[in-house]
Amino acid sequence: MNQIYRDTIDAMEKKGVNPEYLNGWACGFLHNPKREEQRLNEAYDAGFKDGWDKKTDGFTAWVKK
Repeated sequence: MNQIYRDTIDAMEKKGVNPEYLNGWACGFLHNPKREEQRLNEAYDAGFKDGWDKKTDGFTAWVKK
């Protein structure tokens, strides 16, 4: 599981994924609690859900253009 985490984070960083999505994904993957409500946003929520579900390919929609 650690290798999947590292490989996915590395791929997201190299592709320039929105940092809010990346942070949400990492927190969800590790089953950390969500951040406080006033700091939530669409990218973080999407990342958190994908990370929680161990989805490693959902980040393509969040690559910065």
